[in-house]
Amino acid sequence: MTERAGDRGAQPLRAPQQDRPGESGGREVPSLKVEGTGCVPARTTNVIVAGLGGQGVIKASDILADVAFRAGKDVKKAEVHGMSQRGGSVTSDVRFGDHVESPMIPPGEADYLLVLEPSEVEVTRPLLSKTGVLIPPDLVDERSLPNRKSLNVALLGALSRHLDLPEALWLEAVKAALPERLHQVNEKAFRIGRERAVRP
Repeated sequence: MTERAGDRGAQPLRAPQQDRPGESGGREVPSLKVEGTGCVPARTTNVIVAGLGGQGVIKASDILADVAFRAGKDVKKAEVHGMSQRGGSVTSDVRFGDHVESPMIPPGEADYLLVLEPSEVEVTRPLLSKTGVLIPPDLVDERSLPNRKSLNVALLGALSRHLDLPEALWLEAVKAALPERLHQVNEKAFRIGRERAVRP
């Protein structure tokens, strides 16, 4: 079982008021397939984003949480702070549904595990439920992206194929989270990832 180091802060979301600047992150990896079943029934959905500091783990979870909030869901988020410096392991939990009590996802109960770093796949795999979906870093070849740092957004595109959240809201949230100069490359990365994932 992986150990989540550092303090974690719960963040119930409020309506976004303005664009939040930031940049996406990513690393070069080979290609793999999405593992798992498909969409999860209507209830609390548990998503964990994992990787290393500097890869855009927190940015990816911020975008996901914003999408769910824009869709009218109750959203709670918890993230690692102690190891989030560049190179350290980072995980971020996002939970959404009609009503969410706790921001923390118990080990073995993640419906979706999105991993940005190959070395973190096996480390974090125990966090995934037996019927959960793994979205690994090598699902998308970074060489196909207009900017390799957009891998986190590309993998969100793959995740979007498994969640009942409108594509338009994903693109709105991506643009709200990033400066305008990064909108085009990240929208393209999102669409590449969405095309790479085959919805069951």
